[in-house]
This record gives sequence, structure tokens and C-alpha cells, in this order.
Amino acid sequence: MNLQGGVAPGDVRLNAGIDVSKQHLDACWGSEELRWSNDTSGCDELAAKLEAERVDLVVVEATGGYERALVCALQARGLTVARVNPRQSHDFAKAMGVLAKTDRVDARMLRDFADVLARHKDRAKYITAPVNAYRLELAALVTRRRQLVEMRVAESNRLEHAGTRAARSIKAVLRALDKQLVQLDGDIDDFLDKHFKSQRALLDTVKGVGPVTIMTLNAALPELGCLSRRQIAKLVGVAPLANDSGERTGKRRIWGGRADVRAVIYMAALVAKVHNPVIRAFHQRLLAQGKAPKVAIVACMRKLLTILNAMARDRAAWDPAKHARAHQSA
Repeated sequence: MNLQGGVAPGDVRLNAGIDVSKQHLDACWGSEELRWSNDTSGCDELAAKLEAERVDLVVVEATGGYERALVCALQARGLTVARVNPRQSHDFAKAMGVLAKTDRVDARMLRDFADVLARHKDRAKYITAPVNAYRLELAALVTRRRQLVEMRVAESNRLEHAGTRAARSIKAVLRALDKQLVQLDGDIDDFLDKHFKSQRALLDTVKGVGPVTIMTLNAALPELGCLSRRQIAKLVGVAPLANDSGERTGKRRIWGGRADVRAVIYMAALVAKVHNPVIRAFHQRLLAQGKAPKVAIVACMRKLLTILNAMARDRAAWDPAKHARAHQSA
């Protein structure tokens, strides 16, 4: 099997679709439709079965984490996996006229989607890169931190309109959340230092890129440094997408991508346009050209991301002179 181009000519192999729910894994390949439990043994048995059947490509939907153990089990068996956004698979189903929705129907639809992706000329960009256990653990820690921050914001908002007795309860919860955040930040700091020290040190050389941005990029963007600048911008959702038809030229807008990464890149760009000389000069140039403030900040987000991508690719620390020259020639 060739990850980039699929199977060799003449080597006809089946593709599989797996519908993932909290309790079950409904798999379909060829005419086979089988169900396993969504637990360690079920994931291992299904992965072994697909390996024995010499399945070429397996498509699963991202389901908020219920698919993670399955993806790891499949990749451990050497199977090629495409974890797709549910929106993509649902749009594919509608295009194929599939309106019914059951676990078995979804599995068949994902199998058909896998048949299309397996033969696609850009097959490689749909393939999910193997994720090591350390990155999965870091992702879990970062997700938990984000949950705590969201809970703290919600409690703080409630405090504004709470009575005296209710306020005491809310303040007690806020103190507990603050304690948990301090402890979790320490755990993340130690984990980054132990397993992602070089990448962390590299990103930390850029003004505007703080601890939250660094932990999020390490956890949620393993492709950093492995893709082109256009690919990484589209993956995160900061690439302007065309909206043209016939003679009409529509507005370019950003859409889709990884919201958690885009959020921290936005905050980093806000800081960088003030304190980072390269991004500041780029931002001022865009405003002088008459660009709307929102357009300018999105462009700064994209430029900052592509700089970080190039640094990760070249394993090179921030060089103000180098990036200033690139800015002037852009």
C-alpha cells in the first residue's frame, strides 16, 4: 500500500466505513455489515478483522472523542484512516440522495465515501496522521483546561447578578476552579517540558505567542511544520475562500477549520500586532492600504501561523531580520 497514492494498479482492495457511537462500532466493507462494542476489546477485534481483510482505507467521523481509541487501534495495525468532519460526510450523503439515518445506513455511507477518497488524486491530504500517546494526553489536559476556563467565565457572569447567599456559593466554586487551574497549568507545564521541550522552546521565541498558544498548537496541531503555508492556513481556517460564480466575484471569507487553534492564533495576533515588529509593520501596511480592521487581523493571523509553520519545518528559532525581509518582499 502507498499512503500517498493508494494501492498499486491491479491490487483491488476494499474500503471500509465505521459509524462510531458511545456504545457501538458499526462497520461496513464490501457486503459485510457487522457491529462491535466501542471498548478496548471491540476496537482491537475490529482492527484485526479489517487488517485480515486487507482493507485499504477506513473512514470514520470525528465524534467528540468516541473515535479516538478506534483510530489508534486501526493505525497500530497499519491501516490507513481518514477521520473526517461530520459535515463532510453528511454533505456527501445528501449528494448521494441518502436521507435516512441509522447506524447501519451511516456505516454504508461512510464506506461509499471511503471508496471516493481512496481514488482521489489528493488522497494523502485526507489521511489522518498517526498521533502518539503523549500528544493525546496533552490534548486531554488542554481540553480540560479549556473546560475549567469556560466554567469559570460562566460562574463569574452569574456572580454579577447573584444575591448575598448565592454569591458565597459562587465564590467558593470560583476558588475551587482557580485552584484546579493552577494545578492543571503546572501539570501541563511539566508535561510540555518533558515531552515537547524543543518545540516549546522554538515557539516561545516569537513575541505574541504565549503559553496557551504553545500548549494548544502542540496538542491540537500536530501537522505544524509538515504542510505548506496554504495547507496549514486552510486546515486552521484562516485561508480566504473564493465565492465566485460566472461574472460575479464574491467576498473572500474564512470558514471551517480547527476552532480551538484559530481562537488562540487570534489572541496571539492581537498581541503580536502591538509587540511583534514584523506583524505590527504588516498590520499597519494593510490598514494604510484601506483594508478593513477585521480583514487586517485575519491576515495577521494567517501570516503568524505560516511563520510558525516555517519555523517548525526548518527547526529554526524566530529571526526578526529574516521575517522582516520576507514581509517587505510580500
